[in-house]
Amino acid sequence: MNSHLGLAVAAMIACIVVFATAGDVLIASAMRQIGDLDKIKAQSGLWGAIKAVLTSVRFVGGVFCMALSFFSLLFALSHADVSLIGPASASLTFVTNAFAAKIFLKENVDRRRWLAAVFVCVGVALLTR
Repeated sequence: MNSHLGLAVAAMIACIVVFATAGDVLIASAMRQIGDLDKIKAQSGLWGAIKAVLTSVRFVGGVFCMALSFFSLLFALSHADVSLIGPASASLTFVTNAFAAKIFLKENVDRRRWLAAVFVCVGVALLTR
């Protein structure tokens, strides 16, 4: 793979990862902010629960980011092998989700998850060789 194509593939994978991570974090944050949908459904009915979700700016922003991630994936797959794009984007999203969950959602990411993230990074490095 020439260096120009390698940089382009790396940029495509980065777009997928950034948008997917942003979408995951925004949706998780929205659902924490909204609260228990079963309780909302019990109080306001099914349409009340649907309205609570669909009127959340964070939720809509998260869905938008996930859509951008999906279209970035389609674009990447039209330019590079799925055997590289699929595993690299999925595994790097796992790593960035761990960092984002720790930073933005204040989740407790334990040593085992960090170790798994290191192994994922090693696996991605092996894919690119």
